[in-house]
Amino acid sequence: MDKSKRQFLQGSGAVIAGISLYVLTNGEVAGEQAKGAVKYAMLHDENKCIGCNACADNCRKVNNVPEGVARLEIIRTGPFGEYPNQYYHFTRKSCEQCDDSPCVHVCPTGAAFKDEKTGIVSVNSWKCVGCQYCLAACPYHIRFINPVTKAADKCDFCRETQLKEGKQPACVEACPTKALVFGDLNDPNSEIVKALEENPVYRNKRDLGTHPKLFRIQAKQGGINV
Repeated sequence: MDKSKRQFLQGSGAVIAGISLYVLTNGEVAGEQAKGAVKYAMLHDENKCIGCNACADNCRKVNNVPEGVARLEIIRTGPFGEYPNQYYHFTRKSCEQCDDSPCVHVCPTGAAFKDEKTGIVSVNSWKCVGCQYCLAACPYHIRFINPVTKAADKCDFCRETQLKEGKQPACVEACPTKALVFGDLNDPNSEIVKALEENPVYRNKRDLGTHPKLFRIQAKQGGINV
């Protein structure tokens, strides 16, 4: 590679703009599963999110999540700037759906597993003994013990509810601003693949090597006004 190309690629703008292309072509996300399998992922556009919590409310309703715990939260930070030109940022806190899942590795009973057909990390509650190893192993701190089932619980992209009925996850269906995109990373024509190709994205704690499948479009300054 000549010097001019190397300098260009090292520029911050080129690195940021190339994130989505890298994600889909370096084998980290695409093409790891068996032929014919799907690999579900989600994209949260922080610029479109207004913090209304419709996603979290519908998740709780559809998946019968008890009060006091949550599979999904919207975290508000701010306000930023000076009054009257202040704004908030909203980020999603839920299972990152890691391809290399620490929670699955440490589970002694096989209750935590990754579905080979969909790539979704899920929990068989009847196998869970409540040891909480998975809670300790999760670097994102999103798992919890369900007070009703006494088993580990978390977001599973509505694998046992909406997806079984051929629907989108509850959060996606409820979002009034279309801030969420869900789909198959192994389908080049899917909405999520197109969105990842067209937008710079980031993922939480990517340096840990967990290969999370929750992608984010970072909020720009001046997002949601107070």
